[in-house]
Amino acid sequence: METLKHWMRDWKYPTALLCIYGLFSTVKPLEPFLIPFLTGPDKNLTIEQVTNQIFPVWTYSYLAVLVPVFLLTDWLRYKPVVVFQCLVLFSTTAMLLWCNGVLEMQAMQFTYGVVTSCDVAYFTYLYSVVESKHYLKATSYCRTAQLLGYTVGSVLGQILVSFELMSYDNILVFTLVLTGIALIGSILLPMPKTSMFFHQMRSARGETDGEGAAGMSPKPTKISGIFALLAPSSQSQWDFLQCFSSRTLLVWSAWWALATCGYNQTVNYVQSLWDYVEPSSNFTVYNGGVEVLSNLFGAAAAYGIGFSSADWSRWGEVALGALSALEGGALFAMVFSANIWVCYCGYIIFKSLYMLLITIAMFQIAAGLNMERYALVFGANTFCALVLQTIITSVVVDSGGLGVDIFTVYGTYFSIIALIFFLSGLYTTMCRKPETETPRENPEETFKAEDDAQIIIGTKF
Repeated sequence: METLKHWMRDWKYPTALLCIYGLFSTVKPLEPFLIPFLTGPDKNLTIEQVTNQIFPVWTYSYLAVLVPVFLLTDWLRYKPVVVFQCLVLFSTTAMLLWCNGVLEMQAMQFTYGVVTSCDVAYFTYLYSVVESKHYLKATSYCRTAQLLGYTVGSVLGQILVSFELMSYDNILVFTLVLTGIALIGSILLPMPKTSMFFHQMRSARGETDGEGAAGMSPKPTKISGIFALLAPSSQSQWDFLQCFSSRTLLVWSAWWALATCGYNQTVNYVQSLWDYVEPSSNFTVYNGGVEVLSNLFGAAAAYGIGFSSADWSRWGEVALGALSALEGGALFAMVFSANIWVCYCGYIIFKSLYMLLITIAMFQIAAGLNMERYALVFGANTFCALVLQTIITSVVVDSGGLGVDIFTVYGTYFSIIALIFFLSGLYTTMCRKPETETPRENPEETFKAEDDAQIIIGTKF
């Protein structure tokens, strides 16, 4: 019994529970087959309704609730948001199972937008309950749990669909059971005694909780809580301006926001293209297997780049331009090919290249920034990407938009990105010296900052 009590007080206990939550909440066997499910006999929706009326709601709702959730996550000390995310995820799956019609599916997409906006609580909770000396192992365990969940979900879905072991409805019931296990894990998470930013802001003003002891649970008030989060200190504003005064950081951040916008749009709507090229009604789809392969190749590319000795400060922009051109070429191959296997290969190439480049971008941006400044840059890049994504959705995808072929637009979009960054890279290489970055003071903060951004945004659920 004493051993159990000691383990529950150790950093491994909340880490293990968070791994359970991360694993079971990301196993979604139906996700690679969402378009066949919605357009099949189960829901009887048309591909136009799904693509132009239902899926855009996720982008709008995500943007609408992102900022409020971001502010409340730190103020509520993370665990309530993790539990809330799991509850909403359960509701989303239940709506997908039992609701029908366009309006009901739009409501389902709205709730899923709330789910994705709560992703920020996953790692921020971890860093609030684990000492900095354990960040490396704890983050590795929790990231592995998430990646394992995505991979298991895709493999399991492919097996269940290909061998007709379960109907789509039964797969959703099975997903509800897995989400219920994740909910239990989230409820058992210990409540953090402090929050990362809210507590630091109080400490900087010399406030205490009344007991004068470190580590006591803070008592948030109306003035020192949300108001303090909405009105950041002058130091934070100075940090933000100082971060983006660096040309190198500005260039990599611009690519991050632009490419992430295009990546999210492609991943979210690629099943529509696959179903158009080869309708699922007369073809055994292999969407789950393709997702597994793209994740594996992308992870291998991201891992392998860590052993590269390339001078990214000098050649990084040229690499961004050249590889973004390959991404655009892969998208055009998917659009103009009538072969589903070409589409599958193009998607694997596209996703692998993005995961490779976003890894390089995170390393370049993280160089010379402490954790707080990296969080500011990451938040700004994510918000800009989401704003761009909302604009593209309203103009290109939404039923009230222009009605053009969306993947032709995405291919052109990445081609323009490639041209801009390739020309900028040539100019930088020939005419400018690479900027010198300030080394980070704490190696643990480097790791933590980089992993804060390791969020995979999958297809619509």
